[in-house]
Amino acid sequence: MFATGDTELAATPPMGWNSWNAFSCDVTEGDIRTAADQLVETGLRDAGYEYLVVDDCWMADGVDDEGRLQPHPDDFPSGIESLAEYVHGKGLKFGIYSSAGTRTCQGLPASLGRERLHARQFADWGVDYLKYDNCGDHGSNDAIARYSAMGNALAEVDRDIVYSICEWGRNEPWRWGRNAGGHLWRATHDIVAKWTTDEQEFGLGIVDIIDQMHERGMDPHQGPGGWNDPDMLQIGNGPDSGQSKLEDVDVDRALTPAEERTHFSFWCLFGAPLMAGNDLAAMDDWTRELLTNEDAIAIDQDPLGVQGTRDGVLEETEVWSKRLAGEECAVILFNRGESTTDIETTVETVDMPVDAATYTVRDVWNDEVRETDGQLHATVDPHDVAMFRVIPE
Repeated sequence: MFATGDTELAATPPMGWNSWNAFSCDVTEGDIRTAADQLVETGLRDAGYEYLVVDDCWMADGVDDEGRLQPHPDDFPSGIESLAEYVHGKGLKFGIYSSAGTRTCQGLPASLGRERLHARQFADWGVDYLKYDNCGDHGSNDAIARYSAMGNALAEVDRDIVYSICEWGRNEPWRWGRNAGGHLWRATHDIVAKWTTDEQEFGLGIVDIIDQMHERGMDPHQGPGGWNDPDMLQIGNGPDSGQSKLEDVDVDRALTPAEERTHFSFWCLFGAPLMAGNDLAAMDDWTRELLTNEDAIAIDQDPLGVQGTRDGVLEETEVWSKRLAGEECAVILFNRGESTTDIETTVETVDMPVDAATYTVRDVWNDEVRETDGQLHATVDPHDVAMFRVIPE
C-alpha cells in the first residue's frame, strides 16, 4: 500500500528558501548558516518562509560502509545534524536533498535502493523536508515506484518530513503524487532567471512556466496536503547567481521589477510552494518587500488551496482568477506584450462564487481599496500585472 500525504504537514503551500538558485553546487555550511541568520533578520521567517533547504552538493563523493550518505568533509565540516540544530535554533525547519536514482544531478551518491536507510538517517539528523530529484540511473523502476519507495520510507520514520517530489512533471505527478506520499510535486521543468528561454537552452523562463501551468490542466489535483509546484522563485537572481553560471542558459540580464512582480503574483495565484532562492545576504529592499507582501502571501496561503486558472485572452492580455475562502476571489490582469495596455474584465467572467450589488477591490501592489459594481480594470505596463482581492459586500 502506498503512503498518503499528511495534510497536517502541508495544509497550505510550504514556504522557505532553497540554496540551489543562488549557490548551485558551490554551497557550503557557512552559506546555510548565513541564510538561516538572514531569514530571521530580514523578516522572511516571520512572513512565513520557514523551511531552509540545502540542495544538491552537500554530500561527499562516497557513502559509508553501510551505504549511508555522508556530508562533504570540507564544505560541511560540522555535519548535517549540527547544521540542522543551528537552523532549528533560529525558529526554522531544516530541509535536505537527494535523488530517486543512483546519483544526484551533480553526480553524487543518491538514494535509489537505500530509501529506508536514508529516510532513517534524515530523521535522525532532524530533517523536516526532503527534496527528492529525478537524476541518476533508475534501473528498471518507473517513476511511481521510485517515488513511492521513498514516500513509504518517510512514513515509517518517527518524524514529520514534508516530501517534495521533483520529477519535473514528466509523468504527470499531480495524478499520483499524493499516493506516493508526496506533499508537493514539480509540475514543470527547472526554472531559470529569465522571462523566456529559447528551445535550445536549459530550463524554462517565468512566462514559459505560466503557460505550462495552464496547458497541463493540473489544477483539479491540487489542494491542502498536495501542491502543484512550478519550481522555486528566481526573484533577486540574475546573471551572477550560481544556477545561471552553471546551467546551459544565457542569462544576460536580471528580471525587471515588472517581471519579478508578475513572477511572484502568479506563484501566489497558483497556490504554489514559495521557495525563495536568492542570496539573502545581498538582498535589496525591493526584493525583500516583494517577497514579504502580506496581501500576496495571503492569497497563496488561502486555506481552500485552489490553483488559479486563466479565464480569458485578448491579444497580448490575459485575465486569471482564483477562488478564495469567505466567498472572495483573487484576480490577475496580465500584460505579456511590449506596450502599456488597458485591461478590463468583470466579476461575471472570473471565479467569484457569489453575486453582490457591490464589491470591495483591494489592489495588492498599489495598496489601494475601492468599490465597484462588478467592473475590474487597470492600466498595466509591459510584462506586468495588476492583482486584486475582490470581496463581495
